[in-house]
Amino acid sequence: MPNRQKTNDILSPELLKILKIFGLASILLVLLLSFFNTRRANNTGEDLTFRMTSSSRLYFLNVRAIRYDREGRSDAGMLLFRHGNREISQTKPLLDLVIVLNSVKDEAYLYLEATNVEWPLEIRVFTEGKQAEFRLENGNNSELLAYVRQLRPWIEKDADFEIKDGATWKSIWSKPKEKKALKTLLEDYFRLINEQE
Repeated sequence: MPNRQKTNDILSPELLKILKIFGLASILLVLLLSFFNTRRANNTGEDLTFRMTSSSRLYFLNVRAIRYDREGRSDAGMLLFRHGNREISQTKPLLDLVIVLNSVKDEAYLYLEATNVEWPLEIRVFTEGKQAEFRLENGNNSELLAYVRQLRPWIEKDADFEIKDGATWKSIWSKPKEKKALKTLLEDYFRLINEQE
């Protein structure tokens, strides 16, 4: 009968300790990393920047949309939402933010709607001794969202905004209710596309 080695002869106590430590560390590492797996990789090639989920769309339409004036664009299959507390004027230069819902693609966009002023827009911002100027071109959805991202920190700080009308600068978003409406609109939009701060 051949001589068989016992398992204990092959695996010394030191080697068993190392295997136990390695096994326990591996299990703990897998468990730890599983807690940080909130986002999945996007391998589809689609741009998900403007994608809204069904739950975020339903929440907006059923709860938040009551604050907005709604305009249906059946030719484009889109709904436009302008905040009800925005300023409306037939002569004064204005800049409104508009939430655009594209139900066909399940996407939401932000549009900068200039009234009584021509593109490109020049905007000047003041707050607590700081000043900045922005030149905005009428572009695509990504460009307009980038402009809003540049203006957002200033909006959050309740900065004073002016827009250039010809050779003169005119105040926009100056009333407290307008500033609050802007903040609300931005909060609602970024919740729609699931981008929370």
